[in-house]
Amino acid sequence: MAISPFEERYRTEMNAVFDDATKLRKWMAVEVALAKAHASLGHIPKDAPAKIEEAAGKVKHERVLEIEAQIHHDLMAMVKALSEEAGEAGKYVHLGATSYDIEDTATALIFIDGIAMLEKRLGVLASVLKKLALEHKGTVCIGRTHGQHAVPTTYGMKFALYYQELKRDLERLDEAKRRISVGKMSGAVGTMATFGKDGPKMQKLVMKELGLGEDPITNQVVQRDRHAEALCAIALSGALLEKIAKEIRNLQRSEIGEVSEPFSAKQVGSSTMPQKRNPHKCERVCSLARLLRANVLTAIENISLEHERDLTNSANERAIFGESFICLDYMALEMTKILDGLVFYPDNIKRDLELTQGLVMSERIMIRLVESGRLGRQEAHEAVRQMAQEAFTKKRHMKELAVGRKLLSKAEADELFDYTTYVGQAKRIVEDAVRD
Repeated sequence: MAISPFEERYRTEMNAVFDDATKLRKWMAVEVALAKAHASLGHIPKDAPAKIEEAAGKVKHERVLEIEAQIHHDLMAMVKALSEEAGEAGKYVHLGATSYDIEDTATALIFIDGIAMLEKRLGVLASVLKKLALEHKGTVCIGRTHGQHAVPTTYGMKFALYYQELKRDLERLDEAKRRISVGKMSGAVGTMATFGKDGPKMQKLVMKELGLGEDPITNQVVQRDRHAEALCAIALSGALLEKIAKEIRNLQRSEIGEVSEPFSAKQVGSSTMPQKRNPHKCERVCSLARLLRANVLTAIENISLEHERDLTNSANERAIFGESFICLDYMALEMTKILDGLVFYPDNIKRDLELTQGLVMSERIMIRLVESGRLGRQEAHEAVRQMAQEAFTKKRHMKELAVGRKLLSKAEADELFDYTTYVGQAKRIVEDAVRD
């Protein structure tokens, strides 16, 4: 039985990027690149790299685990298994390197693959948001600030807002990818002592072979601010998905009921209340966003390693790296499904616009009184404020009061209380916001 829900319940294609088999392949790819650099500089026989590369294809994960159980060092277990398969060339495996020359360089390769997958997944979500924004640019609904009805807006505005934020999240992921795309081949404390005068050449050749940049200075590890930045970018993307999910959850409340996440014909909402249509998918997204943020704290704590390094980052990184990537990938996949099947309830949207009996048109009345020259701005604000208080306490419609107090004519009131005509430049704003 799986202990982590990311092994089964929340599993995605991202799992393959972070599983042990992939890590082993990446480690051996770095070892092969190291051997090629040595051969290029005349340190080892020219045919050794090919033999080591061929051996890498034969190494069994089970054999690595068997060795690790004896020596209690996972990277060295790989080195021994690879050396066994490489025969005479095995004596050149890992020559001059320290464990984290291999591990951190391989981690960069894994992060690059992981971010590329996230960018693709979030790109699909962006397309869905864009589609919804354009489809609903004219769907007028009530806007809410501080949980209270404010003035009308459109559903297109909501989706276009999310679309723009997602674009920024993708930019941040790309920036993080650029800064994580470096490796090291600098030895035990970063001085390249084991490679002698050829140290800089060795690092350059290895990274060129792997398609990575060179970290200009390291100690025993690539500094953890790079990894923390990547997890921050992931958590920020998760926060957007939580924002969307929370909005859907609130709009799905029984007393609002303007939209809801999809609910299949045989779906069960509650084990005891058969009528329930719980927004559990959105709630799951919100729950997982908290985990992403918690992992960021751990990643930031890993930055301040002691002296040239200690091992306090190692154990938790085995959890937080893969977990964060898989978590966001799952969240993005779920949110795409939710938005693709989002259900709208037009009657409820219209009902909620009228729920406060015209109070949400107070701003519009104030502006008309000022523009027509009947009152100054502050006078108009106070007059409408008092009228709004009366409408609220006496449960009367604002339109009725405005006409009764002769602040507006009947024709003027009919015009101003048309909610659909008080959304300003919403359509244009939406179109501009989703224009690529």
